Parts: sequence; structure tokens; C-alpha cells
Amino acid sequence: MAAASACPSCGSDRLYKDGLRYLSDGTSVQRWLCRNCGYRFTEPNHKPKTEWKNPPSGLNLPSASCYSCQGNSDPDWRVPSAPEAVQTLAEVEKENEKRAAGATEIKLMLPYIEGRLIEYLWKAKKHGLSELTIKQRVSKLRRLVKMGADLLNPESVSTALAISELTPINKKGYIVAYKSFAKSLNLQWEPPKIRVERKVPFIPTEAEIDTLIAGCGRKTAAFLQVLKDTGARGGEAARLKWADVDERTNTVRINNPLKGSLARVIKVSSKTIAMLNALPKTGEFIFNTNVSSVRKNFIKQRNKLADKLQNPRLKQIHLHTFRHWKATMEYYRTKNIKYVQYLLGHKKLENTDIYTHLVNFESDEWHVATARNLEEEKKLIEAGFEFVRYSEKDELAIYRKRK
Repeated sequence: MAAASACPSCGSDRLYKDGLRYLSDGTSVQRWLCRNCGYRFTEPNHKPKTEWKNPPSGLNLPSASCYSCQGNSDPDWRVPSAPEAVQTLAEVEKENEKRAAGATEIKLMLPYIEGRLIEYLWKAKKHGLSELTIKQRVSKLRRLVKMGADLLNPESVSTALAISELTPINKKGYIVAYKSFAKSLNLQWEPPKIRVERKVPFIPTEAEIDTLIAGCGRKTAAFLQVLKDTGARGGEAARLKWADVDERTNTVRINNPLKGSLARVIKVSSKTIAMLNALPKTGEFIFNTNVSSVRKNFIKQRNKLADKLQNPRLKQIHLHTFRHWKATMEYYRTKNIKYVQYLLGHKKLENTDIYTHLVNFESDEWHVATARNLEEEKKLIEAGFEFVRYSEKDELAIYRKRK
């Protein structure tokens, strides 16, 4: 079969053969792919048969084997003539070519869009956004492209978000990412309104947290112990340096806060210091700075331990759960919302207020202990117990701690 003369899209004669398409009239037609623009098209010199010797059984003809399956009982239905059938096939072919051309157009646009993403990345960096935030936003923007959105067409993005199966909270993250991107390129976009119901986070018991820490590997356990004592975000703990740990005062400095939080110094237990000192000092940072890797490793160990102990509640514990737990416990222990605000590094008090009503402790959720002298009281306080009252009759100080 002679080669097609030129591409009908760009006129180039640099063509690849792209297989045969077998038609219902018994003939086959050559398909071509333009090496210049990527356009796929059918051999233009192909001439269909004018008559069918053996009508194919796959069509909805009265004699076809699948006719009865279609339930076609319309009395006005007639067998199409050969030219009509070929014309219908030509229309389907034309539609397929349009779809292929659209997919090719998106492919050709990808390098340009990628260049725009790099441009956005540098602008975001200049505006002081953290590397983690930039990485997450660029990842979401690339995901929008895979969902079929044209990042340079705001309406296309709105459509892609509308038909997606993303949860409202995840969809909000994509909206924030594209809103930032559109602003950097001076694109006018009215983001869709998403209503996100704020859920009450899961608060495990201290016994469950300690069980989880004890069941993980040495480095993961130390990481979780830091989260338990400091209430830091996973990304903040991942960027801790050895220089941020003060053994003399048992404190840890959060010098790389995330989400615009404040830097802070937090008192930790001797156990935390000991677990950190047991780790090898192979670099400036204590842990892997890639918090995503830390999270994946933690989830793998957590799920394995939950199955081993047959405790499904452990699977509800995430890295951020430690922050919720610490804030809740400290508020119930001190009733000082300003202290909890400092502990979490919040700039606005309303962000901390949620922890004032997360848990309603029942009487059977407490460990109760007593102390007869100052030394016993010091040990209880170091163990996390809080003072309840003093019994003059028994000459005992009563302390409690949540189970």
C-alpha cells in the first residue's frame, strides 16, 4: 500500500505506520502517525467496498447472532445499506481521531505546563513558602494535570475538581494549591466553595501510645517519644538537629517550625534524652529529614503491631495524633490555654481552643496514686501525675493520671 503523501494536520511527510484498522466491510485501512506533530490519521486513499459478499454477524442485522440480544423489535428498523454503514464507520473514525488529537495536544502541552510549574516553584520560594509546602502544592498541581485539567484554563480546573471523587478536605488542599498557582500567573479564578466539617480527632490512651512506642524499632520509637513529649508536628521533629537537644536542662528546641508557627523550647523527660542518646550520630540531623519516609515506615510498623496485639485502635494513631494527645493532656493537667498555645507554637488562640473540649474523662480512665512525703510527690509529678487533693485524715496527697 502506498504511503500517505502528507499529514493533514501539519503537512509533514515524516510519517510512521501505526498499524491497520479492520473495517466491517472486510477491508483493512492503514493508520499513520506524524513524527512531526504526533497526529494520527487514516490512509486517505482507502476506498471501501460498495457491496458486501458476507455481511458481518457482529452488526445488529436480523440475521446476526447478537440481534436478539439487543432486543431490537422496532418495526421501522431496516438494514442499512453498505454505503450508509461505511459512512457511519467513517464518522466513528473521525471521532476517534478527534480524541487522539486532543490527547496529543495535552501531551504536547506538558513541557510548557512543566515550565510554568518550575516558574511557580521559584516564585513561591521567593515569597518565603517552606520547601515542604511548595513540594506538596506542586505535587497536587501535577495531579490535577493527570485528572485532565489544563492549569492555564481555570474553568478546566474547576470542572476537573467538580467531577473528581476527592473528599472535601482533600479537595480543599487542591483548591489552595491551584489558587496560589493562578495568583502567581495572574489568572482570574473563582474557586468553588467547599464545606469541610471539622472532625474531632481520635485521642488514644497513654498506655496505647507507650505500647506503640515500645513495639517500634529503635529510631522510630525515639521519633515517636519526641512527638509524645513535645507535641511537635512530624515535619518539625524530622528536622531536629543534635544541637537542638540540651541534655543539661532536658529541653528540646523546635527551631524549624512549620505552617507559620513559632519556635519554642520544650521540656522533655529523661527517658526521651536517653532514647536520643542511644541513636548513632551520623550527621547534623537526628532523624531522616524526609518525613514522608518516616511516616511510611511508622505506618508499616504500627499496622504490624496492631495485628499482633489484636488492637485495631492502634491503627487510628497517626504522627499528628501525638500532637493532639499532648495538647489535650497538657490542657487537662494545667487548665492553662496560653501554655498549650505556646507548646504547640500557635500564633492564634482559636487554633488551640479545640483542645479544651476534646475529651471528657470518666472516673475509670484514671490511674490514682498517693504520696506520703515530698520525694514520692516528686516522682509522681515526673511520671505525669497531677495533684488532686490532700487528705488530712490519712495524711496523704492524692494524684491522678489518665490511663
